[in-house]
Order: sequence, then structure tokens, then C-alpha cells
Amino acid sequence: MNEQGSSETPASDVRLESIYARVMPRMLRIMLVASVVLLVPAFRFYGWAGAIGFAAGAAVSYINFLALARGVESLAERIVNQHSQEKGRRIVLRFLMRYGLVAVVAYAIFKGSALAFRGFLWGLCLPVAAMMLEAGIEAYAAFRRN
Repeated sequence: MNEQGSSETPASDVRLESIYARVMPRMLRIMLVASVVLLVPAFRFYGWAGAIGFAAGAAVSYINFLALARGVESLAERIVNQHSQEKGRRIVLRFLMRYGLVAVVAYAIFKGSALAFRGFLWGLCLPVAAMMLEAGIEAYAAFRRN
């Protein structure tokens, strides 16, 4: 029961799961499409080095986003289900490995070429672009329903 004395309906939980099931694949598709579309401006501004750096940044951000989503799901499962098979240390280690991956690739690219590093930074911003587009899609859908 919540503070007003009414219990939350299971229908709202199903609705949230349905939204999540729709949003995550769409955001991943948006990231893939945006990475292909933005490869041309990265090449135009920074040449081949920047385009390769952008592709590396896009790949790292895609993998990082997937790992983040899985990590959040694992953490939520661990919190909700006390008999979860998932170890807390393993969840934390995966979170830290995400940042390690970004740091290693960024360092390697930074040492290789400053232009490639700029492209890499562009690629790392793809999840932000995907979230902004997804927010616009959801706002459009909400206004259209009303």
C-alpha cells in the first residue's frame, strides 16, 4: 500500500516492463543508425583517423550501454531477489570493467592520433543522442495520445 492507502496495481508494473521492452531495442537501433550517419561528418572534419576513432568510440559506447543495461538489471534482481545467484562483487566488477574498457581504448587512441581521439569522443556521445531522440519519440507519442 502506498501513502494514500491504495495499493499499486500490477497493470502499472506490466506497463513499465512493456515500455522498457520497447525503449531499449529502439535506443540500440538509434545508436547504430546514428553511428553510420555520423561517420560521414567525422570523416569530413577529421579524415580517416577521425572516422576510425569515431567508429571505435561508437563501438565502445554501444558495448558500454549494453553492459550498463545488463548491470542495472542484475543489480535490481540482486536487490529484489535475496536468493539471487548473482554475486554482488561480480556486478560491481562488471561496472568497473566498463570504465576500464573506455580508458584503455581512449588511451590507445590518444597516443596514436589526436584527430582519432576527437572522433572517439564523438563516438562516446552516441548514447546521449539516442536518449535525446528517444525522449522526443516518447514525447511525440504522449502528445499524440492526448
